[in-house]
Amino acid sequence: MAVILSLETSTPICSIAVHQNGALLGEKSLDVPGAHSEKLMGMIETLLYECKLTIGQIHAVAVSEGPGSYTGLRIGVSVAKGLAFARDIPLIAISTLKALSFGAISQMPDTRLIIAMLDARRMEVYREVFDHDLNSLWKLESEIIDEVSFSDLLDRGKVHFVGDAVEKVSKVIEHPNAVFLDLKISADYVGVLAYKKYQRGELADLAYFVPNYLKEFKALQSKKNPLLI
Repeated sequence: MAVILSLETSTPICSIAVHQNGALLGEKSLDVPGAHSEKLMGMIETLLYECKLTIGQIHAVAVSEGPGSYTGLRIGVSVAKGLAFARDIPLIAISTLKALSFGAISQMPDTRLIIAMLDARRMEVYREVFDHDLNSLWKLESEIIDEVSFSDLLDRGKVHFVGDAVEKVSKVIEHPNAVFLDLKISADYVGVLAYKKYQRGELADLAYFVPNYLKEFKALQSKKNPLLI
Protein backbone atom coordinates (compact mmCIF):
# COMPACT_ATOMS: atom_id res chain seq x y z
CA MET A 1 0.00 0.00 0.00
CA ALA A 2 1.25 3.48 -0.88
CA VAL A 3 -0.29 6.62 0.58
CA ILE A 4 0.92 9.77 -1.20
CA LEU A 5 0.37 13.39 -0.16
CA SER A 6 0.40 15.71 -3.20
CA LEU A 7 0.88 19.49 -3.32
CA GLU A 8 0.08 21.73 -6.30
CA THR A 9 1.06 25.38 -5.87
CA SER A 10 2.25 26.44 -9.33
CA THR A 11 -0.73 28.77 -9.95
CA PRO A 12 -2.83 31.02 -7.68
CA ILE A 13 -4.80 27.88 -6.77
CA CYS A 14 -3.41 26.09 -3.72
CA SER A 15 -4.39 22.43 -4.02
CA ILE A 16 -3.53 19.33 -1.98
CA ALA A 17 -4.66 15.73 -2.21
CA VAL A 18 -4.12 12.33 -0.63
CA HIS A 19 -4.16 9.12 -2.68
CA GLN A 20 -3.89 5.49 -1.71
CA ASN A 21 -2.51 3.31 -4.50
CA GLY A 22 -3.53 6.01 -6.97
CA ALA A 23 -7.13 6.27 -5.72
CA LEU A 24 -8.21 9.65 -4.34
CA LEU A 25 -8.96 9.69 -0.60
CA GLY A 26 -9.45 13.45 -0.28
CA GLU A 27 -8.64 16.80 -1.88
CA LYS A 28 -8.75 20.48 -0.91
CA SER A 29 -8.26 23.60 -3.03
CA LEU A 30 -8.21 27.31 -2.27
CA ASP A 31 -8.10 30.14 -4.79
CA VAL A 32 -7.52 33.13 -2.53
CA PRO A 33 -4.56 35.52 -2.22
CA GLY A 34 -1.91 34.29 0.19
CA ALA A 35 -3.23 30.72 0.35
CA HIS A 36 0.16 29.18 -0.39
CA SER A 37 2.02 30.94 2.39
CA GLU A 38 -0.78 31.26 4.94
CA LYS A 39 -3.02 28.22 4.48
CA LEU A 40 -0.98 25.34 3.08
CA MET A 41 0.14 23.74 6.34
CA GLY A 42 -3.32 24.09 7.86
CA MET A 43 -4.88 22.53 4.77
CA ILE A 44 -2.54 19.55 5.05
CA GLU A 45 -3.36 19.04 8.73
CA THR A 46 -7.11 19.28 8.08
CA LEU A 47 -7.08 16.95 5.07
CA LEU A 48 -5.08 14.28 6.89
CA TYR A 49 -7.52 14.49 9.81
CA GLU A 50 -10.50 14.15 7.48
CA CYS A 51 -8.85 11.13 5.81
CA LYS A 52 -8.20 9.61 9.26
CA LEU A 53 -4.46 9.65 8.64
CA THR A 54 -1.39 11.01 10.36
CA ILE A 55 1.71 12.35 8.67
CA GLY A 56 3.47 9.20 9.86
CA GLN A 57 1.22 7.12 7.59
CA ILE A 58 2.31 8.95 4.43
CA HIS A 59 4.70 6.94 2.27
CA ALA A 60 5.74 9.73 -0.13
CA VAL A 61 5.20 13.41 -0.88
CA ALA A 62 4.53 14.58 -4.44
CA VAL A 63 4.84 18.15 -5.63
CA SER A 64 4.23 20.04 -8.84
CA GLU A 65 7.66 20.99 -10.18
CA GLY A 66 6.52 23.77 -12.52
CA PRO A 67 6.54 25.76 -14.63
CA GLY A 68 4.47 28.32 -12.80
CA SER A 69 4.51 31.04 -10.18
CA TYR A 70 7.94 31.59 -8.64
CA THR A 71 6.52 32.21 -5.19
CA GLY A 72 3.98 29.41 -5.35
CA LEU A 73 6.50 26.84 -6.54
CA ARG A 74 9.06 27.92 -3.96
CA ILE A 75 6.57 27.51 -1.12
CA GLY A 76 5.16 24.20 -2.34
CA VAL A 77 8.56 22.62 -2.94
CA SER A 78 9.92 23.90 0.39
CA VAL A 79 7.01 22.34 2.29
CA ALA A 80 7.20 19.08 0.31
CA LYS A 81 10.95 18.76 0.85
CA GLY A 82 10.59 19.60 4.53
CA LEU A 83 7.96 16.90 5.07
CA ALA A 84 9.92 14.33 3.06
CA PHE A 85 13.14 15.09 4.92
CA ALA A 86 11.51 15.09 8.36
CA ARG A 87 9.77 11.74 7.76
CA ASP A 88 12.59 10.20 5.67
CA ILE A 89 10.19 9.43 2.82
CA PRO A 90 10.57 9.89 -0.96
CA LEU A 91 9.86 13.08 -2.88
CA ILE A 92 8.17 12.79 -6.28
CA ALA A 93 8.18 15.66 -8.79
CA ILE A 94 5.43 16.05 -11.39
CA SER A 95 5.35 18.47 -14.33
CA THR A 96 2.55 21.01 -13.97
CA LEU A 97 1.80 20.85 -17.69
CA LYS A 98 1.73 17.05 -17.74
CA ALA A 99 -0.68 17.09 -14.79
CA LEU A 100 -2.93 19.50 -16.68
CA SER A 101 -2.82 17.28 -19.75
CA PHE A 102 -3.70 14.24 -17.65
CA GLY A 103 -6.72 16.15 -16.35
CA ALA A 104 -7.81 16.94 -19.90
CA ILE A 105 -7.55 13.29 -20.93
CA SER A 106 -9.48 12.24 -17.83
CA GLN A 107 -12.34 14.53 -18.83
CA MET A 108 -12.19 13.80 -22.55
CA PRO A 109 -10.80 10.29 -23.22
CA ASP A 110 -10.90 10.76 -27.01
CA THR A 111 -8.38 13.60 -26.84
CA ARG A 112 -5.57 13.12 -29.38
CA LEU A 113 -3.40 16.19 -28.84
CA ILE A 114 -3.21 18.46 -25.81
CA ILE A 115 -1.46 21.80 -25.58
CA ALA A 116 -1.00 22.64 -21.92
CA MET A 117 -0.30 26.31 -21.26
CA LEU A 118 0.39 28.53 -18.29
CA ASP A 119 0.11 32.30 -18.49
CA ALA A 120 3.41 34.19 -18.49
CA ARG A 121 2.81 37.84 -19.41
CA ARG A 122 1.08 39.72 -22.22
CA MET A 123 0.74 37.13 -25.03
CA GLU A 124 3.53 34.90 -23.72
CA VAL A 125 2.81 31.41 -22.38
CA TYR A 126 4.72 28.42 -21.10
CA ARG A 127 3.56 25.52 -23.25
CA GLU A 128 4.16 21.87 -23.95
CA VAL A 129 2.39 19.55 -26.42
CA PHE A 130 1.39 16.03 -25.36
CA ASP A 131 -0.25 13.11 -27.10
CA HIS A 132 -2.96 10.88 -25.59
CA ASP A 133 -0.33 8.77 -23.81
CA LEU A 134 1.26 11.88 -22.26
CA ASN A 135 4.33 11.66 -24.44
CA SER A 136 5.84 15.10 -24.95
CA LEU A 137 5.77 15.99 -28.67
CA TRP A 138 7.02 19.56 -28.38
CA LYS A 139 9.36 20.22 -25.50
CA LEU A 140 8.53 22.77 -22.84
CA GLU A 141 9.13 26.30 -24.12
CA SER A 142 8.09 29.87 -23.54
CA GLU A 143 6.26 31.17 -26.61
CA ILE A 144 4.55 34.35 -27.80
CA ILE A 145 1.11 33.52 -29.16
CA ASP A 146 -0.46 34.97 -32.31
CA GLU A 147 -3.24 33.99 -34.72
CA VAL A 148 -1.12 31.38 -36.54
CA SER A 149 0.24 29.65 -33.45
CA PHE A 150 0.02 25.84 -33.67
CA SER A 151 -1.55 26.08 -37.14
CA ASP A 152 0.24 22.95 -38.39
CA LEU A 153 -1.20 20.94 -35.52
CA LEU A 154 -4.66 22.46 -35.87
CA ASP A 155 -4.78 21.80 -39.61
CA ARG A 156 -4.36 18.08 -38.88
CA GLY A 157 -7.32 17.74 -36.50
CA LYS A 158 -8.73 18.59 -33.10
CA VAL A 159 -6.36 20.03 -30.55
CA HIS A 160 -7.39 20.55 -26.92
CA PHE A 161 -5.95 23.53 -25.07
CA VAL A 162 -5.81 23.49 -21.29
CA GLY A 163 -4.38 25.71 -18.57
CA ASP A 164 -4.77 29.19 -17.13
CA ALA A 165 -3.68 30.82 -20.42
CA VAL A 166 -6.70 29.41 -22.28
CA GLU A 167 -8.87 32.50 -21.88
CA LYS A 168 -6.43 34.92 -23.49
CA VAL A 169 -5.27 32.45 -26.15
CA SER A 170 -8.85 31.66 -27.19
CA LYS A 171 -9.29 35.33 -28.13
CA VAL A 172 -6.42 35.09 -30.62
CA ILE A 173 -6.58 31.57 -32.08
CA GLU A 174 -9.89 31.05 -33.91
CA HIS A 175 -9.20 27.81 -35.75
CA PRO A 176 -12.24 25.46 -35.96
CA ASN A 177 -10.15 22.56 -34.62
CA ALA A 178 -9.13 24.42 -31.47
CA VAL A 179 -10.99 23.20 -28.37
CA PHE A 180 -10.47 25.29 -25.24
CA LEU A 181 -11.10 23.46 -21.97
CA ASP A 182 -12.14 25.13 -18.74
CA LEU A 183 -10.05 22.95 -16.44
CA LYS A 184 -8.25 24.06 -13.31
CA ILE A 185 -5.06 22.44 -12.06
CA SER A 186 -5.55 20.03 -9.17
CA ALA A 187 -3.34 18.04 -6.83
CA ASP A 188 -5.60 15.11 -7.70
CA TYR A 189 -3.92 14.89 -11.13
CA VAL A 190 -0.49 15.25 -9.53
CA GLY A 191 -1.22 12.39 -7.14
CA VAL A 192 -2.33 9.93 -9.81
CA LEU A 193 0.81 10.56 -11.87
CA ALA A 194 2.95 10.45 -8.73
CA TYR A 195 1.75 6.94 -7.86
CA LYS A 196 2.85 5.72 -11.30
CA LYS A 197 6.29 7.23 -10.74
CA TYR A 198 6.40 5.74 -7.24
CA GLN A 199 5.75 2.29 -8.67
CA ARG A 200 8.59 2.76 -11.18
CA GLY A 201 10.95 4.10 -8.54
CA GLU A 202 11.28 7.47 -10.28
CA LEU A 203 12.01 9.65 -7.27
CA ALA A 204 13.43 13.15 -7.01
CA ASP A 205 16.79 13.78 -5.37
CA LEU A 206 15.70 15.31 -2.09
CA ALA A 207 18.96 17.18 -1.57
CA TYR A 208 19.24 18.76 -5.01
CA PHE A 209 15.73 19.03 -6.43
CA VAL A 210 14.60 22.55 -7.36
CA PRO A 211 11.45 23.70 -9.19
CA ASN A 212 11.40 24.48 -12.90
CA TYR A 213 10.95 28.25 -12.77
CA LEU A 214 11.77 28.70 -16.49
CA LYS A 215 13.47 32.01 -15.71
CA GLU A 216 16.25 31.22 -18.17
CA PHE A 217 13.89 30.56 -21.09
CA LYS A 218 13.74 33.00 -23.99
CA ALA A 219 10.31 33.31 -25.56
CA LEU A 220 9.94 31.86 -29.04
CA GLN A 221 8.15 33.83 -31.68
CA SER A 222 5.15 31.88 -32.89
CA LYS A 223 5.79 29.88 -36.03
CA LYS A 224 4.34 26.97 -37.95
CA ASN A 225 6.27 24.17 -36.29
CA PRO A 226 6.26 20.76 -37.94
CA LEU A 227 4.54 17.99 -36.02
CA LEU A 228 7.38 15.85 -34.77
CA ILE A 229 5.64 12.50 -34.41
